Amino acid sequence: MKHLATVTVIGRDKTGVIARVTNFLFEQQANIEALDEQVTRGQFSMTIQASWKDRRFDALKLRAGLSTLAKTLEMEIKLRFTEPDRRQRMAIFVTRESHCFEGLLAAHHASQLKRAEPVVVLSNRRDLAGLVKRYGLPFEHVPWVESAPAERRSLAVLERHAVDFVVLARFMKILSPEFVWRYKNKIINIHPSLLPSFPGAQAYRQAYEHGVKIAGVTAHFVSMHLDEGPIIAQDGFAVRPNMALRDVMSAGQKLETRVLVKAVKLYLSKRLDVHWGTVKQI
Repeated sequence: MKHLATVTVIGRDKTGVIARVTNFLFEQQANIEALDEQVTRGQFSMTIQASWKDRRFDALKLRAGLSTLAKTLEMEIKLRFTEPDRRQRMAIFVTRESHCFEGLLAAHHASQLKRAEPVVVLSNRRDLAGLVKRYGLPFEHVPWVESAPAERRSLAVLERHAVDFVVLARFMKILSPEFVWRYKNKIINIHPSLLPSFPGAQAYRQAYEHGVKIAGVTAHFVSMHLDEGPIIAQDGFAVRPNMALRDVMSAGQKLETRVLVKAVKLYLSKRLDVHWGTVKQI
């Protein structure tokens, strides 16, 4: 049996962090399958994908060692295990619009997302609390007055529910690089535009005012830059001359649901790889 884990390391940049962490994993007989690191304004971030053969795996020793290393380095080190055949625990972030959330739950109930298990819904507003509870899911309200404390609370929710990946179902808040790095290529967003044309919150209005003839939506992994993450799926529709803005928005919202569900399916199929900022199906 093969054991898989993701290790994230975040903190102030300092010399020797990569060597200290990788050497420890080597001592634990880990095979490092992928490593990605960057330094932004003095903040060091690293994600490691590691695997172990069954006889070489000691979860308790691994956790204890990484905890000690985190204290020594004065950095945050998180360890998440992924069992190859178990369903992936999915968190859904929402704000006020319900169409993408309901589309995801409908697809799940229709067994279209068999490899996913919705475990929690988080929102910066209470508008959808009743709807979420009717679906039998925990609802976590996190006010987003200040981003930093809101993100800390949200990360605590994800950890408490042992979340594997996050879907932003029209969640209308921007996540910081510090948040995104902790779930690198594990946060899927739906954007109402054929990116990169119209980033931001008013994409349909921008498209309408620019007189575009084809509008659409984009599902992408969230990156450290607004609406610039690797694209997973896109689709479009024709904007007819007699369509008002509300008609464009209505058509777009129906498409958002379909494309978001398609993106989650692709993610769960494990046929996606992000290489130099581009998603490839493998």
